Amino acid sequence: MSEKLRLYIHIPFCKSKCAYCDFFSGKADEKAYDEYVMQLKDKIEYWSKRTDKTLSSVYFGGGTPSVLGDNRLCEVLEFIKQKFSVDNNAEITVEVNPESGKSLDFEKLYKCGFNRISVGMQSSDEKELKLLGRIHSTDDVRQTIYNAKNEGISNISLDLMLGIPCQTEQSLKSLIDFCAELGVTHISSYILKIEEGTPFYINRNKYDFADDDKQAEMYLYAVDYLNRLGYKQYEISNFAKSGFESKHNTGYWKLDEYIGIGPSAHSFFEGKRFFYERDMQSFNDNVITVDGTGGDEEEFIMLSLRLAQGLDFDEYKKRFGREIPESLIKTADKYIKAGLMKRNGNRIFFTPKGFLVSNAVISKLI
Repeated sequence: MSEKLRLYIHIPFCKSKCAYCDFFSGKADEKAYDEYVMQLKDKIEYWSKRTDKTLSSVYFGGGTPSVLGDNRLCEVLEFIKQKFSVDNNAEITVEVNPESGKSLDFEKLYKCGFNRISVGMQSSDEKELKLLGRIHSTDDVRQTIYNAKNEGISNISLDLMLGIPCQTEQSLKSLIDFCAELGVTHISSYILKIEEGTPFYINRNKYDFADDDKQAEMYLYAVDYLNRLGYKQYEISNFAKSGFESKHNTGYWKLDEYIGIGPSAHSFFEGKRFFYERDMQSFNDNVITVDGTGGDEEEFIMLSLRLAQGLDFDEYKKRFGREIPESLIKTADKYIKAGLMKRNGNRIFFTPKGFLVSNAVISKLI
């Protein structure tokens, strides 16, 4: 088991709900924010008593963590530092919506320990933003990133979305150019999924959603263009300048242990997977649902193949004490011949085209 421990803090609040969002989040007032901070501190203390491992990364996600404001965010982070041992080089990220982010005190955030922000931009086209239900503008994005950089936070990630209705290759190129011109170090690029229960799902007949072929075309274009701009793909949906890969998220895919705190937050700790329900009262009562064991061979193979570096046979043997099954190698050979995978010595990995069908391929491999 890895000695690294990661901590995820879920902030279940947003000023408005986006048309595609299926995350556990909703509107709340200042009093609810304060009460939630108290509950977070209670659970942070609870979990800190169950391990003496050092945190190698902390990630505040949501929802919209930035709606809490810099004072509350720093209050929670400082409490984490009091209760846990935190590595001096820990990556500490907070997700920021540009609408609330433009008014954050990034100097305060930087001084209390936040050294990375992830900005939920999705698009740089005002019409696409409106369609998605985003409440920020492209100027808000510029201002947020300028403010963060000006106060010392230079490790910045931007989210962008592929397959938005009305999105064209030209608008996607403009979106990627916009990211590059802002000088961000990391880009997460997600294909729009229509989740049941979301406004997009309820009104799905009103929109001209990109079909699978169009989504694939957009994805492959994005992978190629981002690569040409120096953003190397290191995971299905993630691209980074050299040395700026997300340490926290990479930890998930490498089976590092992590504790998730907040309603809907998942954990992998001491060989078990468990989570808090999507319910505030259950979280307040610290009700934890066990989801079984984790970290077995199948999970290792599946998660390794999410990464561009792929599945390392030697690492598999070191972890599980046996060779990669011959049947897996034979099956992989078929996909290598089809151009969906590649092999480099004792390592197999997906091509960009293969990533598009990775779930189906992995199910055949394991």
